[in-house]
Amino acid sequence: MMRVVFVGDVFGQPGRRVLAAQLPHLKRSADFAIVNMENSAGGFGMHREAADGALAAGADCLTLGNHAWHHKDIYALMGDEVKYPIVRPLNLSDPGAPGVGYRSFDVKTGTGTERLTVVNILGRVFMEAVANPFRAMDDLLERADLGAVFVDLHAEATSEKQALAWHLDGRVAAVIGTHTHVPTADTRVLPGGTAFQADAGFTGPHDSVIGSEVHGPVQKFLTERPHRFGVAAGRAELNAVFVQIEAGKAVGAERYRYVEE
Repeated sequence: MMRVVFVGDVFGQPGRRVLAAQLPHLKRSADFAIVNMENSAGGFGMHREAADGALAAGADCLTLGNHAWHHKDIYALMGDEVKYPIVRPLNLSDPGAPGVGYRSFDVKTGTGTERLTVVNILGRVFMEAVANPFRAMDDLLERADLGAVFVDLHAEATSEKQALAWHLDGRVAAVIGTHTHVPTADTRVLPGGTAFQADAGFTGPHDSVIGSEVHGPVQKFLTERPHRFGVAAGRAELNAVFVQIEAGKAVGAERYRYVEE
């Protein structure tokens, strides 16, 4: 059996801080750690400092999302595939985009070595235009060398997330959502053996509006005018999902949450 821990959207310096403190503890109960770093650099994208910190804390794979290109660092990081195991969205409209949309790993477990492929894919509802995620996953799954497949579904709409999970049920080990930053209470294993949670939740400022200092979002909604959004300070939280995988299918899934005091 392989046990994977997936940490949702790391947001800003508070998210990086709590990840550095807590991921080593989580790895004691997991064979492999996937961390979504979509918002780790000031709330938008990932830079070298953020990537280095996550890897030092024990991350084995770093996934991204719709802010993948926000920092110029990302191009150099993607060019060093050995040091930086980064997976950017699979279904970008540009087929020549830098980086890779999936990556396979040989994971050491207590009983041997198992193959795990991590996929990052974008939804389309309320999002920027990208290629069809359903078709992109169908095309990818035609490969025979993927082993167990873990999908980080970076999307807005829960309906789209649920639909893709059902479409992939029995063909992938897990479909765990990111992007909306609020953990959902729908953790389950679908009948075919695919673990699902619509959103893992984020890892960042606890007293915030999905990571941003409260004043900016409140004023935007109140006045209907643009306002600056800054990363909130103070205590942070970490949200994650543990998935147990056996013979390429999930046999268990559970939510995890930690909040600094």
